[in-house]
Amino acid sequence: MSHGHRQLTENDPTFTSKKRSTTEIIRRVSVYLWPYKWLAMATIGCAVLSLLCAFAFPRLTQIIIDDVIGGGQTDKLTPVILLLLGAFFLRDFFNSVRIQVNNHFEQNVVYDMRRDVYGRLQRLPVSYYDKRASGDLMTRVIEDVNAVERLLIDGTEQGTVAIVSIFGVLAILFATNPLLAGIAMIPIPLLAIGAMCYTLTAHSRYRKQRQASSAMNSLLMDNLQGVREIKAFGRERHEDDRFTDRAEAMRQGTLTIMRAWAFYNPAMSFITASGTGLVLWIGGNQVMNTAMSVGELVAFLFYLALFYEPIGKLHGLNQMLQAARAGGERVFDILDATEERKDAKSSQPLPEPVRGEVEFREIHFEYTEDKPALHDISLIAKPGQMTALVGPTGAGKSTLVNLLPAFYEATGGAITIDGQDIDSTSLESLRKNISVVNQEPFLFNGTIGENIAYGNLNADDEKIAEAAQAANCFDFISELTEGFGTRVGERGVRLSVGEKQRISIARALLKASPILILDEATASVDTATERLIQQALERLMVGRTTFVIAHRLSTIRKADQILVLKDGRITERGTHDELVGQQGLYARLARIQNTTFIEESFEKLEPST
Repeated sequence: MSHGHRQLTENDPTFTSKKRSTTEIIRRVSVYLWPYKWLAMATIGCAVLSLLCAFAFPRLTQIIIDDVIGGGQTDKLTPVILLLLGAFFLRDFFNSVRIQVNNHFEQNVVYDMRRDVYGRLQRLPVSYYDKRASGDLMTRVIEDVNAVERLLIDGTEQGTVAIVSIFGVLAILFATNPLLAGIAMIPIPLLAIGAMCYTLTAHSRYRKQRQASSAMNSLLMDNLQGVREIKAFGRERHEDDRFTDRAEAMRQGTLTIMRAWAFYNPAMSFITASGTGLVLWIGGNQVMNTAMSVGELVAFLFYLALFYEPIGKLHGLNQMLQAARAGGERVFDILDATEERKDAKSSQPLPEPVRGEVEFREIHFEYTEDKPALHDISLIAKPGQMTALVGPTGAGKSTLVNLLPAFYEATGGAITIDGQDIDSTSLESLRKNISVVNQEPFLFNGTIGENIAYGNLNADDEKIAEAAQAANCFDFISELTEGFGTRVGERGVRLSVGEKQRISIARALLKASPILILDEATASVDTATERLIQQALERLMVGRTTFVIAHRLSTIRKADQILVLKDGRITERGTHDELVGQQGLYARLARIQNTTFIEESFEKLEPST
């Protein structure tokens, strides 16, 4: 089904993964087993003991058939039955212990792996997320880790036990009846060829299915987060069609796997059944020719079942291995991604107390090669000064301020704080001393108090309340039924834009950093709310080195310096009065009395520049 939407392919950078060999995947995931090697050994040990107890059943059955029933030795029946029950009890006892140990083993391993993947995600640079969908990353952390974990746990236990069982039973079969054992080996080459054919073709099927799952989950996350926009534009049917496309791709990918398995598994089962049939044919002749007893044939068939059963498990593990390989590629893409700049031993914290003098020296930056976003940017912001950045959309304002907390690394030049290069400053110290208030504040799905306390996790209720008062949000919080314990919903959906912005300001106040980056927050609120936010911002900026991405001209009239950016370059700089006197672009902007937002003003001025 197609509705004209872009279909995700293996070339889509959001969902592609580096191809890795099965050996590499197994080698790397096995590292997670080592810390719990004793649990792994206990699991395997219990499984082997349970298997050995199961080996008693064919031999005891032979005794009942040949000696008790055929030989009339009725006095042996009760002891043999008791031995049989004892073997069954021990088999299930060891199996119970195995399950309990295995559960601890499994959860410890998956916990470690998921923690490592999430930890690596936290240490990746912002640019990593610019190219990837959140739904895809969630699929990797949850579903793909589970696929790898199944290989770790079931592969370790079932694979080891299956191999032990195959060789153990094989020895018993040849010791019991070499001729029938040789007959039982006839299907093995066919089983090996079938397994090889399935393995060589399975990886592409599982890979496409995992990509389809990521694509569907990514669209689902986007739609859940944008449900209000979907309803506002009446695009429910459009989104139904888009999701149908992704769900159909997921369905087809899963069906492709299932169709292959539906042929492979019964075919392998028929081949093993054919081996049993051959053994029964030759063995039946031996019984009729008195070359072996009925009990011996029955026991041999039971042992043969114990031989073919683990071979069937190995086929199932092969399927699991292919799923784990596809999932492992995607998990290790995260674990192998280049981390955000690591703090080297030479990295130093900013010297205390941090005054907040910031200098950009001939800064150049490009998001992609040969597409520069900033050219030769130089500026000095003195402690406590307010520096305003103005310019048309795409001029480089946000890019410039994002370099200061090292969200992105400059490709040329240097940035210093109090004379110390931020490249030689530890990220922890750097970001501890910088607060950011965005135009569209993000609130976590928790309480109001928890969101404010995010600025200082050690703050007590009194300090949280003080920050709320300074941010002009204490009154509206107090009117809520649960006060600071009120849950804000996902992304703060239960609060207005102005309320969310004041809470984000309170959070920044609580952090109390000497440097502030402010993407002006009054662009989308009413006049009364704007006044409250502006008062809160003025309190927040006191004594701090502040960078303001200005959207309203009224905000920047009092700035210590105003930088006009265009095409990634500073074209004008000075105070409001100085720039008006220069009769340049900023002066023409200031003369437009009927324009609210600076970006709109630049668009109007653009033809005359």
